[in-house]
Amino acid sequence: MKVIEPSEIQEKDVDAIAVRVFLKALEILGGPRKLIEYRNLTWLPSLMVASYAVVLSNESHKTADEIAQFLGSTKNTIRNMLKAETEILKEKLKGEVEIPKSKIKTHTAGALAKLAYEEIKNGRENLEIFSHYLKEFSEIYEIYWPIEVLKNIKGLDFPIKKEVLIEKLKYVKIENKSFSEIYDKLPSEIKNPSHLLKSIKESLSH
Repeated sequence: MKVIEPSEIQEKDVDAIAVRVFLKALEILGGPRKLIEYRNLTWLPSLMVASYAVVLSNESHKTADEIAQFLGSTKNTIRNMLKAETEILKEKLKGEVEIPKSKIKTHTAGALAKLAYEEIKNGRENLEIFSHYLKEFSEIYEIYWPIEVLKNIKGLDFPIKKEVLIEKLKYVKIENKSFSEIYDKLPSEIKNPSHLLKSIKESLSH
């Protein structure tokens, strides 16, 4: 499979490629079915942000500062993700060292996303399987909403008051709920995109 060359890439393609990187990272961890085990955990948003960061860096040639502004994340977070060493992660995976289920560090999320991106660039991706899992996970495990949230908050300067999110997310469906239905359960101040995704997930379980 040939990944679209940077000269051909359009901004709209970033979202699709980021999702592919995200799913490939889960496959590296033990297969996309790991979502059954991991779907309620708070580090999945970090992996999603890392997937976007790697794609924006490699496909759109954005700097860490530009990516941080684009995603509404902190500069240090993005820099740590992009500087992450994939070789260390590869050694852990060879040694069958399990990625912690409760928490994943920023650089580990970055390494996973970078490794997944490399695998895709080298053609080690089955688009048919990807399409199947994307459709299945979107409908059954409800992981598509974090992508929609990230798409709609691009350019926001964090931390922000939650009132700012109303206009940005009013049309986003989150596990069959409108954003307004969960808005009151969110903290008054949102520190960064990962904090927003984590807070939304926690509000769904209350």
